[in-house]
Amino acid sequence: MQCPPSLPISSQSAPNRARSTWLVTPASTPGRFEAAAGSGADVALLDLEDSVPADGKTAARAAVIGRLSPSAESVGSGNTVLGVRINAPGTVHGLKDLVAIAESGVRPAVVLVPKVESARDVDMVANIVGADGGPRRVWALIETPLGIRRLSGILQSPALAGVLFGAADYAAAARCRLNSRALWHPRSVLSAEAAAAGLPAIDSPYFDLRDTDGLRREAEEAVELGYLGKVAVHPRQLPVIQEAFRPTIQELAAAQAVVAAADAAHGQITTVDGHMVGPPLVAAARAVTARAGAVPASVTSAEARSE
Repeated sequence: MQCPPSLPISSQSAPNRARSTWLVTPASTPGRFEAAAGSGADVALLDLEDSVPADGKTAARAAVIGRLSPSAESVGSGNTVLGVRINAPGTVHGLKDLVAIAESGVRPAVVLVPKVESARDVDMVANIVGADGGPRRVWALIETPLGIRRLSGILQSPALAGVLFGAADYAAAARCRLNSRALWHPRSVLSAEAAAAGLPAIDSPYFDLRDTDGLRREAEEAVELGYLGKVAVHPRQLPVIQEAFRPTIQELAAAQAVVAAADAAHGQITTVDGHMVGPPLVAAARAVTARAGAVPASVTSAEARSE
């Protein structure tokens, strides 16, 4: 389901569909807001936290509120929603962010809460920004070992729309390396717990802008782990992420064959190309067709992955 293009981006409710690409833009650079909104990302996230120095947070907050205002001109893709990452709610700037959102009356489609370590963090933000009813708009950024340990409780919050993994902060808190092997366990736990709760999980950014191969490898790992999307820190990372989260033409064809056979068998066990196909494989195939969207990855990309 697409957001109505006639509404301003800031007033759109995040649809209940997978949003595979999230682009983070520093709120201290309002000149980039329109480019972010028109980037083609599923979510353009204006960041008030890590990318904004302490002495620039007041100005950045005002710029974000101005851009999220219902009177702001809507520019960019009709499929892109504009959201905001606030500062941690237990900090002075986090409280100021929440008060500014509440008093201005803006309703961001996505409110990302950093350093979440309890369901209370999510519920408090939802109550203050008016997201405790209607479509879920509050997302939790899980980026500490304590957040992972308390994840099952966090995911029980009725206001929660989904979760993101924060690799850099997690690695710093856990005193581990910022690489795939060191972070495999928390990434796996987050994805599995979110799936059990019926919520989407979005993977952390890949921070080396020069390493396209590394980004592609990590994005494909995220797909394997069950993540539904990944955060980008620069627009040029978006095509790589988009491609990784679309199945290849071969994968889509195989999934469509399974779905067609299952539909023809009316729920009975059947076979496709000599392989027995039961309910779990059918469910997985339907997930692949859903993930494909309108366009699968190219044949070239499929061949590259098989090498």
